[in-house]
Amino acid sequence: MSRTPLTPPFRADVVGSYLRPASLHEARRRFAAGAITQEELTAIEDKAITELVARQKAAGLKAITDGEFRRSWWHLDFMWGLGGVEKAVLGHGYRFADMETRAETARLTGRISGENHPFLDHFRFLLRLADETVVPRLTVPAPAQFFKELCRPENLDSTTAVYPSRDDLLADIASAYRVFIRELHALGCRNLQLDDCTWGMMVDPRYTNAGVAAKGETGCGCDPESATVITGSVAELAEILVALNNEAIAGAPADLALTTHVCRGNYRSHWAAQGGYAPIAPYLFSRENVSAYYLEFDTDRAGDFSPLTQVSGDKKVVLGLVSSKIGALENKDAVVARVREASLYLPLDRLCVSTQCGFASTEEGNSLTEDEQWAKIALVCAVAKEVWGSEG
Repeated sequence: MSRTPLTPPFRADVVGSYLRPASLHEARRRFAAGAITQEELTAIEDKAITELVARQKAAGLKAITDGEFRRSWWHLDFMWGLGGVEKAVLGHGYRFADMETRAETARLTGRISGENHPFLDHFRFLLRLADETVVPRLTVPAPAQFFKELCRPENLDSTTAVYPSRDDLLADIASAYRVFIRELHALGCRNLQLDDCTWGMMVDPRYTNAGVAAKGETGCGCDPESATVITGSVAELAEILVALNNEAIAGAPADLALTTHVCRGNYRSHWAAQGGYAPIAPYLFSRENVSAYYLEFDTDRAGDFSPLTQVSGDKKVVLGLVSSKIGALENKDAVVARVREASLYLPLDRLCVSTQCGFASTEEGNSLTEDEQWAKIALVCAVAKEVWGSEG
């Protein structure tokens, strides 16, 4: 008897990253110190990922990931794997509420290309651990996220040295992603998630030109003619980003579930931005050509559910109602009530539930224990079963 194909998103779903086990933290420290080889580190990663996938299956999840265990960052490691990109160190990191990250970035050394990305090997290993009961998912930063990284003030000289024209830069980013998607699909990937904090930053006036002008800082848009000047309104930047994301996934295979995740920052349990989705809903929800959105909704910083009325077509929304930032477990009835509230704006059959973000967007991880992490996953599954009668 043939099984019904599993199609993400699922009623009980996950964003992607998990807390690294102590053995993996220790192995990465030893590798950085030159005490073990890359082959030895990879073997330790393989073991940790194998154990993680078994735990995900046992929890009842239909989507499995490698926890991003081979990465240091949720986004920069992917960017470093593209042609024409190098790892670089800045004078300061990303600024979060009450905290600053490590000061690393992705910087251009030449024209961008997407062939033979190292993440292909990451997915090959994950695929070996899959079976007919689960879908292996890969998470990567969205094209918009890469564009914004290259437009950081400290990176502009390098970016414009390679791409004096913004249009050429956007075209090569989109082309590199299309190549990566094609090669990834050929390996057997049927679920790719594009993580995209650009939208989460744009809802906060502190990250727009109007909000930063008084402080003399740099705004968030790029000049229409060149990447040399950061300027423009939120609306102008939104037009650029939605067009870039759509161009990068244009022509993707029909059986590849392409989704996107939006949050307001997740670094060691700290956040970076706040504000509801209304300013970006006409672009992201109405016009981005993905099949589903994983959206942060665990605190008031994300606003109310009313912008969900702008989610177009039959696209789905995965409500991030359970916090991955704190160990305290939410009340199940309260989460169920919030799902019901969201269904006033988008039909219940187009909704799912998850944590608001991953548990470790960087290798440092959030401030909770592994037991608390799995209790959160169990809660997500319990909510899904009560609301829809199934986790799938």
